[in-house]
Amino acid sequence: MCRNIRNLFNFEPPTTEDEVRAAALQFVRKISGFTKPSRANEAAFEAAVVEIARISSDYLRSLETAAPPKNREEEAAKARERSKDRYARPAS
Repeated sequence: MCRNIRNLFNFEPPTTEDEVRAAALQFVRKISGFTKPSRANEAAFEAAVVEIARISSDYLRSLETAAPPKNREEEAAKARERSKDRYARPAS
């Protein structure tokens, strides 16, 4: 999975449309191989982003869980800690 696509389900406050669109954009970039499409592919690229964002929003709304919502700040702190550990320079 693309590292830039974040989990969006079960957060407080709920996921925004901008976050869903950003994930859809990253997904389309990943599968197409384009960071920015050519003019010839621009309309198809944008249509894919819109459609994937719509489907993703529908999907997220349909999900159910008994787990309490995750706190965004706590999850971000955990991710920073994992990143720090992952990219720490080895001691010489």
